[in-house]
Amino acid sequence: MTEPTQPDQPARVDPPARPDPSSQPDPSSQPEPTQPEPPAPLRSALVAEALEFGFSHAALMDPAKLRVRDEVRDMCAADRCHSYGRSWSCPPGCGTLDDSRRVLARYRCGLILQTTGELEDPYDYEGMMAPGEEQQRRLIEFRDELWGRYPNMLALGNGACAVCAPEECTYPDSSCRYPDQMVQSMEAFGLIVSDTCADNDLGYYYGPNTITYTGCYLLE
Repeated sequence: MTEPTQPDQPARVDPPARPDPSSQPDPSSQPEPTQPEPPAPLRSALVAEALEFGFSHAALMDPAKLRVRDEVRDMCAADRCHSYGRSWSCPPGCGTLDDSRRVLARYRCGLILQTTGELEDPYDYEGMMAPGEEQQRRLIEFRDELWGRYPNMLALGNGACAVCAPEECTYPDSSCRYPDQMVQSMEAFGLIVSDTCADNDLGYYYGPNTITYTGCYLLE
């Protein structure tokens, strides 16, 4: 099912700052990281923690399986979501797909997070919007809780960044005010959401009269 356009989101209280992954040096010129990947029991506990936080579905994600595809940018350029060229979190302001590949290559473990809502009928617009708003809110708030454990984590969501309301985004006149807090969309990184779910053994369609919004964290 095609995910609907996201409604305007209110501005929120700024969470603590964290390093901006996109501003880090090219990993090809850096030594291999010394911090080990979290052990399996710890990573599995993150799934349980995400479900307890309120997400409908969650699964571990292997960043090595993420496929950055050029054709996704063509879909973004069609501007069906009305965010192309209007936000630092979306193309072309978010950088190139080569930038995306370099960022994703730094990570060795991740987490996929979903919020599923039920619709009264296929035309239930309010029912479509509500779980999308919940997904964006949870994605930001759960990220804030995990930052202490994963200070270099990267959050990717559904639709344009919701840290600021769309009309408050400074694109393209001045730099983003909160680059370390930005939540780019999975599509902005060149990822096909349904493929990412399938590659990591997580569902994407949960039956008729449902709608599911998906995001993910790259942790370490």
